[in-house]
Amino acid sequence: MTAEIMNWTGHLLAGPRSDLPALLRREEARRTGVYLLLGDAPDSVGGLQVYIGEGDDISTRLTNHAREKDFWERAVVLTSKDANLTKAHARYLESRFLQIAREAQRSELVNGTAPPLIALPEGDVSDMEYFITQALIALPVLGVNVLRTSVAPTTLTAVPTELPEEKDAGTRFILQNRNEGRIAYAVEKDGEFTVLAGSQVRTRHNGNGSYVALRDRLERDGTIDTAAEPAVLTKNQVFASPSAAASIVAGRSANGRTSWLEKQTGLTYGDWQNQNLAEVVSE
Repeated sequence: MTAEIMNWTGHLLAGPRSDLPALLRREEARRTGVYLLLGDAPDSVGGLQVYIGEGDDISTRLTNHAREKDFWERAVVLTSKDANLTKAHARYLESRFLQIAREAQRSELVNGTAPPLIALPEGDVSDMEYFITQALIALPVLGVNVLRTSVAPTTLTAVPTELPEEKDAGTRFILQNRNEGRIAYAVEKDGEFTVLAGSQVRTRHNGNGSYVALRDRLERDGTIDTAAEPAVLTKNQVFASPSAAASIVAGRSANGRTSWLEKQTGLTYGDWQNQNLAEVVSE
């Protein structure tokens, strides 16, 4: 698959690992640029692992990674149609994409190191930042959301008493446990499910399986503050699915399709989805 934006010199090329030979034969794969390797990671928040790299000839790097790295199942290559990207540009883009991926917190970064931001002339920095802006628009078209921020990052200042009502915030959901006095808030926008900062979660997780590892990870990095009773989410957090979000909030295995309730209608997440489907079928 390829993606371009009119009047932008950038070019995106993506393909599954099973089709790597065909991808490597493409002219774009032999250019200077940056690349992302993506693979499943059930224990991570976004359910994905990502490695971000750069190279003068990306095809050489991808060939080496095919021999040395087992985790990835998809490659995404970002290059320039006019072949004006230099090695220095690629190193700058690599550093910036790593920074964005860490801030987005939608995936587990496989990179062992974080190269410092290379010094570029002011004009080149402006060009590369524009390149990044356009790339962040085009990547979701290919289904790559690891660098994406659909809900503005928020740091906890107080436990919210209501869902935000800002324009285009997405569809709003609530998960409440009246017996324990806990309530969590979430929004779904563009197919992504985000639990909001201030949402209350069970202080201890009594479940099993991958969600226990995910809960431990969220506690270690400070996303969940267990000093409070109940524990609380300290920032907006994207989850791989409504069920993953519900399991972390409830402290046990939970079905997100029945646990989350749409704010306006009171429908479960599953019924809300089916309602939208029925509307399309009836048109």
